[in-house]
Amino acid sequence: MAPTGIRDRFRAQMVDEIKQLALRQLAEGGPQALSVNAIAKDLGVSGPALYRYFANRDALLTELILDGYADLTAALRSAEPGVPRLADAYRAWATANPHRYRLLFGSPLPGYEAHDGRLVAAAQQSMDVLLDRIPAGPAPGPELAEQITAWARRRGRDGVDPAAALHAFTAWSRLHGLVSLEIEGNYASMGLDADRLFAAEVASLQ
Repeated sequence: MAPTGIRDRFRAQMVDEIKQLALRQLAEGGPQALSVNAIAKDLGVSGPALYRYFANRDALLTELILDGYADLTAALRSAEPGVPRLADAYRAWATANPHRYRLLFGSPLPGYEAHDGRLVAAAQQSMDVLLDRIPAGPAPGPELAEQITAWARRRGRDGVDPAAALHAFTAWSRLHGLVSLEIEGNYASMGLDADRLFAAEVASLQ
């Protein structure tokens, strides 16, 4: 629901400004650089004033992660079905937003509950796009098929073809590895063309 009154609009504006400053901190220093007090200083308000919008640093971090998953999901949904277009969308989002990509898939901060139910549900939305738009590959063995079926049931995805799910999992795993190395500069330091590596990987996934 869009803000209706002046107070609601002001609150929405403040939340947006806080998030933008937090994202700048992430881009400059990673999740460990996130500081509510530093954001308050940039906004010219006291630290306690910001707690009217976010109870603590972890609450702000959670909102940034939820926003990240939502944006990644939207990018995937905008792509045509099939591995090549989905892979292009995944890589484009990650390379345009490396600090946000690290926030979603990097190591969680000590003490932060990275498996909060809301975060799991948000992550599932992007996986759902892959499950729905990547065709089935080779069938998994019976034990793995049973594990995939149990996972799908826990996620409210009864009836998922284990072969399609396996293809989605392996495609995501390999793309994640490639994109993670790219945004950290590993390929550049090796003198390798990330575009060519990506094209070769996508071709092998089809």
